[in-house]
Amino acid sequence: MRFVVKLGGASLEDKKILHACGKAIADLVADGNQVAVVHGGGVQLTRTLALMGKKSEFISGLRITDAETRDAALMVLAGRVNKSLVAAVGSHGQSAVGLSGGDGHVFRARKKKTNPDLGFVGEIAAMDPKWLEAIWTMGAVPVISSIALGFDGEYYNINADEMAAACAIGTKADTLVFLTDVPGVKGADGNVMRWLTLAQIPAMEQAQIVSGGMLPKLNACREALTHGVKRVRILPAEAASLLPDLVSTRVNDGTEVMVA
Repeated sequence: MRFVVKLGGASLEDKKILHACGKAIADLVADGNQVAVVHGGGVQLTRTLALMGKKSEFISGLRITDAETRDAALMVLAGRVNKSLVAAVGSHGQSAVGLSGGDGHVFRARKKKTNPDLGFVGEIAAMDPKWLEAIWTMGAVPVISSIALGFDGEYYNINADEMAAACAIGTKADTLVFLTDVPGVKGADGNVMRWLTLAQIPAMEQAQIVSGGMLPKLNACREALTHGVKRVRILPAEAASLLPDLVSTRVNDGTEVMVA
């Protein structure tokens, strides 16, 4: 099977969780699966910007990104965060190759049209899986930071959930898993929903049951499921060890997002 695993920045902060995620990814490959990892790094970027004296601002879960913030994102996401995840996978004997979405033109971006303008925030315009296929052929795991190169020659900050969905669609992945720092999608009663259909999401957004960073995540789930990805799951990163079990075992942690 082919997996795309998205790992959030908060999960990358905890060395124990990062180690567990690296092991789960290595175990998936050892079981004969092909795995691509897409990661964010919002927590690390916010901290770096604060050290630079810049305040982070968000609209609907997306970061307002001026040129200086974009350059910091390129440094943090494609640099330290990416290489720490490559090391985490590699520590379990599984080779991994780190790259940004701009490397090899794997992902091409265009500026996201929003009101108000978010600056250098992009959306995926095209995806070429040939370099990921080459890395898989060599038995390695591609680890991709959520930065992509625009047709205008500028780098754009891409929401990692959106990039993970585009990666899953472009590689015709069987399963997309979001490893997060929350236990799953919570319903109106505050409890984690084990099952969530796409039809339920608009009303939950309208009632603000889901908000902030969960909004782009659910939009990414919708995009993936309506473009051929068979299975999408939001799973707490603390339960990363369950990743290999998704192939053949019933897993009760997190939220399974379904078409209907």
